[in-house]
Amino acid sequence: MILRNYQTSDLSALAQLFYDTVHTVNARDYTPEQLDAWAAGSIDWEAWDRSLQEHVSLVAVDQGILVGFGDIDPTGYLDRLYVHKDRQGQGIGSALCRCLEAAVPGTIVTHASITAKPFFEKRGYRILREQQVCRQGILLTNYVMEKPGRNRPATEALR
Repeated sequence: MILRNYQTSDLSALAQLFYDTVHTVNARDYTPEQLDAWAAGSIDWEAWDRSLQEHVSLVAVDQGILVGFGDIDPTGYLDRLYVHKDRQGQGIGSALCRCLEAAVPGTIVTHASITAKPFFEKRGYRILREQQVCRQGILLTNYVMEKPGRNRPATEALR
């Protein structure tokens, strides 16, 4: 497996991975209605590409197949972190998260799903609060979590 910077040409595979992962991995913690509101099967291609280009955005590729992706903005907000539904528990999310955390100094904040909360807790994140977010009129529970800051030098290879 290799980690590399996101490219616009990754967007189609990334969007499919996002949809498939949400609708399978998160199905144990959210209703079908909530899953459809979270990942409706269509994304705003231009907005996603723009934000992924503006953030430090990495993809994990194994034998030519995109198996995970994540991004973090310059303020330390870890926006997205998804691993292929068939590749859970293989260290892909940890590898992506480790590189993303190293890319910015200071405290890292994320909004973790019910499903992802234990992953982030194992990585040293603490819950600041539970919240309800509204997507397409449907409420979803997630957790604002943070990993206390330390000086993390930005890695040139991630830029």
